[in-house]
Amino acid sequence: MIAVRIGPDTSLVVVGSPSYFKTRKIPETPQDLIGHECVNQRMPTSGGLYVWEFEKDGRELRVRVEGQLILNSVDLLLKAALEGVGLCFLPLDMVEHHIATKRLVQVLGDWCPSFSGYHLYYPSRRQSTPAFALLVNALRYRG
Repeated sequence: MIAVRIGPDTSLVVVGSPSYFKTRKIPETPQDLIGHECVNQRMPTSGGLYVWEFEKDGRELRVRVEGQLILNSVDLLLKAALEGVGLCFLPLDMVEHHIATKRLVQVLGDWCPSFSGYHLYYPSRRQSTPAFALLVNALRYRG
């Protein structure tokens, strides 16, 4: 299997709308999420709920958050966060504009580690066409 990096490092971050935080305290640790309305994501492959993963100072935590809403699309999760429904765990590259424009507030930032960004995976170099080689070269991350 060949892996070609097509994006920079990224992270999943916890976000909520300013209206959500008008009536709720900002969480300082992942354990504080227990008292919050969190929007869960159902994983399409397994059908299970995504467990929110955190790390700080070498300490890893996995938190099963609670909430009344379960969605299976990150686009719907983003909409829910923007509407003040609850806290969501979303890719930073998807929400950074909303954070910069103050439509969303990022919390627990020091608990959300970065990880290797997006990759294109394909089985072998042996049978790739010139068109596919051009595509791979165009998508390759050069940051």
